[in-house]
Amino acid sequence: MVDHYWGIDLGGTKIEAVVIDRSMKPVIRRRVATEASGGYTHILERIRQLLETLSLESGIALPQLIGTGTPGRYDDVQGMMKNSNTLCLNGRDLKRDLEQLLERDVVLENDANCFALAESMLGAGAALMRDPSKLAFGIILGTGVGGGIVCGGKARRGAHGIAGEWGHNELIPGGEPCYCGRRGCVETVISGPAVERYYQHLSGNGKALEQIARECNTDAAAAETIDRLVFYFGKALASVINIIDPDICILGGGVGRVEQLYSLEAVQAIERHLFNSELRIPLLRPLLGDSAGVFGAALLTLKPLPAQQNRRG
Repeated sequence: MVDHYWGIDLGGTKIEAVVIDRSMKPVIRRRVATEASGGYTHILERIRQLLETLSLESGIALPQLIGTGTPGRYDDVQGMMKNSNTLCLNGRDLKRDLEQLLERDVVLENDANCFALAESMLGAGAALMRDPSKLAFGIILGTGVGGGIVCGGKARRGAHGIAGEWGHNELIPGGEPCYCGRRGCVETVISGPAVERYYQHLSGNGKALEQIARECNTDAAAAETIDRLVFYFGKALASVINIIDPDICILGGGVGRVEQLYSLEAVQAIERHLFNSELRIPLLRPLLGDSAGVFGAALLTLKPLPAQQNRRG
């Protein structure tokens, strides 16, 4: 029986790794800067160095299987990364290259799915999700907008590996261009940078999202910006709920900390576009902080996703 599970969370600015024990408690956890400007090979080397550090400091040998959360998604059929905002990953066979470098098997999953898995099974949704029939939608609202669907203790990948990717549904026809090549995506409207851009457009001043949300009572431009965020958050999320009708939604990321997204006004914004007279599910705050992704990556190694087994080499 395996005594420890290892996970890596590969982010745009940081790489985090964790070792957890059979009781799902962290034994050791470390972070380093991604240094993405150094390029693809440099990122791989940063991962290798971080894992070696964990092994040396903990005295625990690297396992045969390592879970990894990534920005974007790994296309198992084509053997390449896609849709990553860490652009040097796109088109690369990250799974193969990591496995060759580490001489270990690697299971990859989108970082939003890792967040959803961790918060559902270990965090905010843990009590409800003991029932394997329940379904959770984990939401990333940060620099980008993503999501993951969890049911029966597994992250749902879907036929194209894009289950839960609501951030690239069209929200405003003909709106701002998105890095994905489309315009008016959810991400261009309610991501952190998008909200800050809108405030600057209204006021002529640049402010961080946290300050904008805090100054709604004294700054008319801030109030309008947050009202717009709540409106479009409700419209975008209602579309998801209309399709998958989850039992819970868990909000993560920097925008997910905006208090107004848990208000009555936010519920009403969802209900305005919901195919039901009232919203009957909770909008939950995450409990695992910004380490949810790395815990989710480690959880991947408990029950590896079938499509990615036995492909090393």
